[in-house]
Order: sequence, then structure tokens, then C-alpha cells
Amino acid sequence: MAILKLYTYPEKILAQKCEKVDVVDDKIRLLLDDMLETMYEDKGVGLAAPQIGVSKRIIVVDDKTTEEGKGENPMYMVNPEIIEKSDEKILFNEGCLSVPGQCAEVERYQRIKVKYLDYNGKEQVIEAEDYLAVILQHEIDHLDGILYIDRISRLKKNIIIKKLKKQA
Repeated sequence: MAILKLYTYPEKILAQKCEKVDVVDDKIRLLLDDMLETMYEDKGVGLAAPQIGVSKRIIVVDDKTTEEGKGENPMYMVNPEIIEKSDEKILFNEGCLSVPGQCAEVERYQRIKVKYLDYNGKEQVIEAEDYLAVILQHEIDHLDGILYIDRISRLKKNIIIKKLKKQA
């Protein structure tokens, strides 16, 4: 397994819609393993393929990542698709490995249902609420070229972008 390079705003790949994966084979499984290792290394709770420069509909998630970067609930999702959303919404303070050192409150659905292919290519459906639902929505957004800063006010987004430019 390998630690992969993280792409950060304003890399073009982060604004592109990703391609569906035709088959979950050994090459995809290796990518999933490398993505999970990279996510843990950077103490993240989710990572989407475009964040490591791959335009494929693949995410890894672990809502139980510890401060030390250890995981307890790894999930591999290929071609994830939200198939159901609650009427209720919640505000959540989100950050992103591709928008380092910044965060903002984002409105998300409180409960969702996601259909996806697992590590072995078998179709699965998961129901998620609260924190896990937020993580999944955030990562699936990446697959459509949407960053969390695209879901906040223009003023707040501009402030974050200015801070990112100062960091660079």
C-alpha cells in the first residue's frame, strides 16, 4: 500500500464530474486500499478519488477515525449514489483534506440511503444519519466536482479562498 499525493483547491480535477467504474477488480481494490491508507495518514474521515488525482466514482470513509489516524469502521464505496434523502436537514461544521486548515457550516440532509458497490463488487445499500450521512454527502459531492465551499455563501467562500492563497 502507498500514501498518495493529495490534490488541493484550486486543482482542476476537484471541479470535474468523475467517471463510473465498470468493474471492481484488483486494480480498483489496490486503489481503495491506498486511498484508505492516505486518508488515515492525513487523519481524515473520508477521501474521494479526485482528491488523489483519479477521476473515478470511488470513495473511502471511516466515521470512527481517531486523532492518531487509526480507523475502526472503514467503508469502501464504488459508484456511490444517494437514493433517498430525509426532509430534515442539519448544519455541520465541515473541513476537507483538499481545503486544508479551513472549515465552515454546511447544510446537509440528516438521513440518507446510499447504494454502492463494495470492495468485492457486490451491490450494497447503507442507511446513514447525522455524522456518517454528512461524511457520505461530502464525499459523494467530490465525485460530482463539488467542494463544501461551493455550498456556502459567496462571502464565506471568498474569505476561505483568500486564506488558502495566503497559506500557499
